[in-house]
Amino acid sequence: MFGRLGPMELMLILAIALVIFGPSKLPAMGEAMGRAIREFRDHTSSTSKTDDA
Repeated sequence: MFGRLGPMELMLILAIALVIFGPSKLPAMGEAMGRAIREFRDHTSSTSKTDDA
């Protein structure tokens, strides 16, 4: 997923997010993003399991 992004690009993205959203909202946004990715993986894995059966 992050194969083409180097460390400098990731730091730039983090700095921009820090300026736009502020330091108080970043942890909550990271948690929400992680939760969304986790739910997406769970749903795709359950969908692929039902397709195999």
